[in-house]
Amino acid sequence: MTGIRLKHQAVSEALAKEIRDGLRPAGEQLPGEHALAREFGCSRTTMRAALAELSEAGLIATRTGKGSYVLFDGHRLDDRLGWAHALAVQGVETGVHTLSVREVSDEDLARRLGTGTPNFVLVERTRELTGGGTVVSYERSHLPALPVIRAMTNRGPAEISLTAVMREAGLHADHGEQRVRGRRIDAEEARVLHREPGDWFIETSRTSRAADETFAEHVVSLLDPDHFQLSVEFG
Repeated sequence: MTGIRLKHQAVSEALAKEIRDGLRPAGEQLPGEHALAREFGCSRTTMRAALAELSEAGLIATRTGKGSYVLFDGHRLDDRLGWAHALAVQGVETGVHTLSVREVSDEDLARRLGTGTPNFVLVERTRELTGGGTVVSYERSHLPALPVIRAMTNRGPAEISLTAVMREAGLHADHGEQRVRGRRIDAEEARVLHREPGDWFIETSRTSRAADETFAEHVVSLLDPDHFQLSVEFG
């Protein structure tokens, strides 16, 4: 609620001050969640939410161990904050074209995500390389139909920072799951991507949740395999 300072916000502000004051030097690995939770006298869930805020603010960078990652032209991407942020970190300049922003009802998706309501705000966008104009991705993002997010539908197709809107709505993506497969695009997808029906694309399906398991976003992206790859680390 507006004006109320939540526990995880107090923790993130305290940690942010320590980082800015140099008490936790840049590049220094933070203790684990359990250790930090004990240090700040909070639950692990609260600490995860605080760390998510610090990551979004660019004060810390979280790194995982073994796993699967998406690459762009051979460079590893961390797309938890969206493709725009992930590509910008690698110095890749892209332009975004918002195709539509509208409210939808999807009972099947609601059941799969366990949201309890079939109402979503759907944002459809394409991303193209600056200069060349090559469309490299087509993204369909389903967001919870909260008042702040529903307000996007009144703006019309314009460039929208979903990360900023989610932050304004109090949604902080902390964890989730992502699935990747290759498939042929249909006629409508081909029209949007300026390709031929039946061309192969990489499809990623990512569901993000807040630290308290609140649904944050479900996004399905079609990625140009000439630029995007999947990398799997093991050991």
